Amino acid sequence: MIATTSGSTSDAARSHLYDLGFRSIGPDTMVLARIDHEEPYYANTSAKQLSRYGFTVEIETALQGEIDTEWTWGNYPFPWCTRDEVREVSAEAQRIHDDIAEGRLIIHLHADDGQTTVAVGTYATGVRRHVHLHGEDHLRQVAMTFETEAEALAEFYSLYTVAVRPGPAPQTDLEQRVRQALHSTTVPVSPETPAPVTPVTAHASWHRSPSATLRRASE
Repeated sequence: MIATTSGSTSDAARSHLYDLGFRSIGPDTMVLARIDHEEPYYANTSAKQLSRYGFTVEIETALQGEIDTEWTWGNYPFPWCTRDEVREVSAEAQRIHDDIAEGRLIIHLHADDGQTTVAVGTYATGVRRHVHLHGEDHLRQVAMTFETEAEALAEFYSLYTVAVRPGPAPQTDLEQRVRQALHSTTVPVSPETPAPVTPVTAHASWHRSPSATLRRASE
């Protein structure tokens, strides 16, 4: 999801978009890239919040169609969850992903438990916590918390023994695509090239009467 800003109050727009999860990839361009593929949902949330801030927001028909179309992951391991509960699980996984990517959560060790990736890490900022993580991408969750790093490491070694490896696990394909999107200087719009995120552009143009238009990206 790409947002381009222009006009005399574009700095204010960019500040709001940053708070809503967009990240800058250029002087006038921001990107929203998530491991849970919920860009249309959060674009809609952003549009509603910008409206409350006084901006007039227009959503292009094709994007509105994506926003209105509910979906879930195939073979989702928690079939008893409602769509909102699924989104909560994914949002927590997104927060963990962001904490690792931005250096707030330091991963000490990882292992393959035979079904998925597990890891042990420490939150270096805020409330200092030591955690075991279970799962990958949109399913990664905090499995256990510990009072001390030594306790967390000892339990991890006890559980996973010879499978333990130093540092974080290699990034998944999805994590690599998200990272590429967040550090790219170009907008992926070609259908022949797999885009790291849904190929939709949010174009925000602020003039005297603040307004914003969300539209699908074109080649």
